[in-house]
Amino acid sequence: MNTPIGIIDSGIGGLTVAKEISRQLPKEPMIYIGDTARCPYGPRSAEEVRMFTWQMINYLLNENIKMLVIACNTATAVVLDEVQKRLPIPVVGVVQPGALAALKVTNTNEIAVIGTEGTVNSNAYPQAIASIQGEKVIVHSHACPTFVPLVEQGGASADEAHAVVVDTLHPLLKKSFDTLILGCTHYPLLEPIIQNVVGNEVKVISSGSETAREVSTILQHQGLNQKDDRTQEHVFFTTGSVQQFQTIAARWLGLEKQIVDHLILPA
Repeated sequence: MNTPIGIIDSGIGGLTVAKEISRQLPKEPMIYIGDTARCPYGPRSAEEVRMFTWQMINYLLNENIKMLVIACNTATAVVLDEVQKRLPIPVVGVVQPGALAALKVTNTNEIAVIGTEGTVNSNAYPQAIASIQGEKVIVHSHACPTFVPLVEQGGASADEAHAVVVDTLHPLLKKSFDTLILGCTHYPLLEPIIQNVVGNEVKVISSGSETAREVSTILQHQGLNQKDDRTQEHVFFTTGSVQQFQTIAARWLGLEKQIVDHLILPA
């Protein structure tokens, strides 16, 4: 089916998922919306997150998407079940793939999860892990509210980023775990620093790869794969600064001339 995959996120973090989908499914066109003007979603109420998420979804439905990826962990925790029930197309979140990936590699059954306040307070990851593996896995959840603004401001490579990560993760480092889930799609942009802080003996999991694999499986199973062999162009929308989004997207995706447009979402 020669129609695009829709991807939504609170900002640029979902580009980590888009990058994996592009790598694993290079023939598939994507339309991406990053709600950077209202980022972060983590401190917002569930009702606000639900409203903002539906605004993005309704825009993409008019673009005739064949599948939707909710690349924001906070939005996934709040609204995934509701969206899956209401839409006639496949809808994929990022929590379940991240939980599965962590369970595949942990040896001690002690897993840490870092995310926004919204994701951590939702208990989405502990519940997803328990639903797969039962109660025998210990999960330590830790909110990192400083990470998303750090990434959105393009400060992921700044010297101060290391100090922020060290300070934020300090309480978590007193816990025992061999696997760390990056429970926010912004966090992979800080992954080298996070890995350095937690140590190389800890396996750091980004849900992007597992989410892309789930997208591939669903497209194949439902016969929705792209049939056109031509190289596909992706379209990116941001509700905030086009220039800032374009700079970070070019650096992260390696695309020099990607299309980025400003989008005003209907209230």
